Amino acid sequence: MKEMRGSIGMSKLYFRYGAMNSGKSTHLMQVAHNYEERGMRVLILKPSKDKKAGEKLLSRLGVERKVDLMITDEDNICALLEEEKKINGEVHCILVDEVQFLKKEHIDGLFEVAVTMNIPVICYGLRTDFLMNGFEGSERLLLIAHSIEEMKTICKCGKKAILNGRKINDRYVFEGEQIAIDNIDNVEYESLCGECYLKYKKEEKNNY
Repeated sequence: MKEMRGSIGMSKLYFRYGAMNSGKSTHLMQVAHNYEERGMRVLILKPSKDKKAGEKLLSRLGVERKVDLMITDEDNICALLEEEKKINGEVHCILVDEVQFLKKEHIDGLFEVAVTMNIPVICYGLRTDFLMNGFEGSERLLLIAHSIEEMKTICKCGKKAILNGRKINDRYVFEGEQIAIDNIDNVEYESLCGECYLKYKKEEKNNY
């Protein structure tokens, strides 16, 4: 587990991003298991905006796990984690799922936690939305994370997927609010390569 802090040096803020279906939540739960297998305590965070599965993480493989802290827009990350340490003791790693939904201030707080508390913070999420625009949390991570890693998946055509297509009633859509949760807000998502994304966008435009 290369994320574990050593006896010398500073812990880091990690950003692991990928398109839908790239195994982000599954990987997060595997990292948690690795720490716990060695007797270390992890803390799992999730934005309250992510309504899917409530206070649980749910991977597409069907694996699930309870979240320790649900983060609202108003929460102060540093204060929350300081309080958590006082109540429950040392934390060896912080894991964040769906990090794209966090605010810039939250990401700055996670950076501060990694640097000043010497706790590795590993964030998982999307880089861009269904319109190829950045999410606030992801954009900040791309600027300040110590380590950035892409988690890969494939488009249905077999090429590497880098984008997320939104579908309503089995049709791709290219307008709407940035945040809409699959299986809750009557939308579903599909990971796409750039070529397929632009093809579907052109087809949708030609339908009007």
